[in-house]
Amino acid sequence: MSADIGTPRPEHPRPQFVRERWLNLNGEWQFEFDFSRSGKERGLQASDATLKQKIVVPFCPESKLSGIGHTDFIPAVWYKRSFTLPGGWEGGEVLLHFGAVDYEAEVWINDVPVGKHRGGYGSFSFPIGRALVPGENVVTVYAEDDVRSGLQPRGKQSGTYHSRGCDYTRTTGIWQTVWLEHVPETHLVSFCLVPDPENARLHITAKVAGLSGDVALRCSAELDGKPAGSETARVGSSSASLSIPLTETRLWQPGAPALYDLKLELLKDGQTVDRADSYFGLRSVRLDGMKFRINGKSVFQRLVLDQGFYPDGIYTAPNDEALKRDIELSMELGFNGARLHEKIFEPRFLYWADKLGYLVWGEHANWGLDISTGEGLIRFLPEWLENVERDFNHPSLIGWCPFNETWDSSRGTRQNDEVLRIVYEATKAVDPTRPVIDTSGNYHVATDIFDVHDYDQNPESFRARHQPLAEGGEPWVSFPERQSYGGQPYFVSEYGGIWWNPGQTDSNGWGYGDRPQSEAEFLARYAGLTNALLDNPNIFGFCYTQLYDIEQEVNGLYTYDRTPKFDPAAIRAVNVRKAAIED
Repeated sequence: MSADIGTPRPEHPRPQFVRERWLNLNGEWQFEFDFSRSGKERGLQASDATLKQKIVVPFCPESKLSGIGHTDFIPAVWYKRSFTLPGGWEGGEVLLHFGAVDYEAEVWINDVPVGKHRGGYGSFSFPIGRALVPGENVVTVYAEDDVRSGLQPRGKQSGTYHSRGCDYTRTTGIWQTVWLEHVPETHLVSFCLVPDPENARLHITAKVAGLSGDVALRCSAELDGKPAGSETARVGSSSASLSIPLTETRLWQPGAPALYDLKLELLKDGQTVDRADSYFGLRSVRLDGMKFRINGKSVFQRLVLDQGFYPDGIYTAPNDEALKRDIELSMELGFNGARLHEKIFEPRFLYWADKLGYLVWGEHANWGLDISTGEGLIRFLPEWLENVERDFNHPSLIGWCPFNETWDSSRGTRQNDEVLRIVYEATKAVDPTRPVIDTSGNYHVATDIFDVHDYDQNPESFRARHQPLAEGGEPWVSFPERQSYGGQPYFVSEYGGIWWNPGQTDSNGWGYGDRPQSEAEFLARYAGLTNALLDNPNIFGFCYTQLYDIEQEVNGLYTYDRTPKFDPAAIRAVNVRKAAIED
């Protein structure tokens, strides 16, 4: 293993696929802005070129934690550092991993190009063994980023100089952990875990590289440190599939998450040549009429909007505890999950959601990407599927939503409906185990669930709007000229957003609707809106906007530094009441 004491974000960045031999490269790197994008012509990729500044990786240069804090537009950046491989890494291959680099990355080892990657939210790796030398090695990274191009998903990164409305400080370059991993010649590349609680089994499909000779895959499950099942299968040309019959079954449930430990081994001539440690939760999800069932039980989703921003780290949590704490703060308010909004969150967040029994929906950062033509599909789909495959094994993740509010562009061009349809169908093909919402709020084309965004601030008119559905009639549909309801389960996936910042002394704050005049008025409005959804027997969930303030947007239940605005017990008392649709 490895990360030195004092290394920022020292924890293993991929907790569901852990090998013993890895080295964390976070910490101080050389750094340089490249405003003219002329760095290659100037030879900055050369291993002996010295960059002008220092930066603390994995924090983006816009953040305070990076040591730089430059918040203007940054078209391109350079990074460089040296490293020495630990002893015992001879033979096999060395992989260089990046948790995420926004947006297009190019990497060299000792002047040798080793790979390129496009996409600001996905994890990727390159084999670098051919470029390594004995002793000290140098890695150089170049990244380009243009949130105003219309050719890349930017999420809530502001497309204007200042943050405004619900867009905030940008992120450029490296923003998740960089690390090395040693793998043997024959090694696991990836694996897919499909829990099957109805039949007390775990189904596993693994991809294998460097296959030679007779190789077998052995998978062993444990629960509370005791054996819970094992199975072995021979590896074919590049993969193996097997099912573990579980000798003891305990379900992963919201708020009560049982997790099994899982060991995967590749055996050659009876000897272990590769091993990875993982875990899984035994749970199922399915739609049943208007109900969303988890392990066969109708569960009302009491979700909150979480956008994954941090005052000092922007897109990057300052430490692992901050990821865990955001989930705990949400659960203290009586929420049982979150929409992870306009951002693909890092695997460590999903790890804590798995550990704490917290439901999440996965969503891409589609804002900023023009999807009026096929070029949008070309830019979107590879990165989206890359992340669907990466996060597939997390039991906390119960649904996918590739797009959010696919508004018409500033030029008046509309979404290309076929882009949404193709992404929906591709997502279902890669993951048939979870429901998919094509685009949250608007404009639906092909979707398993019909969700709406409703920011009406009047509890009486809000309830009246959704009452026909409660009585077995048609639901409220936003933008009926652009989308139509097809009988799907119904979900109010954004509501509230109540503007509350009583100490505000300037005019920069932003929220939805008219501000309450007192805390009592806020709480009454919150209860009225929320009760209207809990009381509706044909609505399976809600998502309140939002968990915490972000910069100028002040409709959070916590401030940006995670200080509660209200007594958490008052919000919790409203949220935890049994919903009409629940069993």
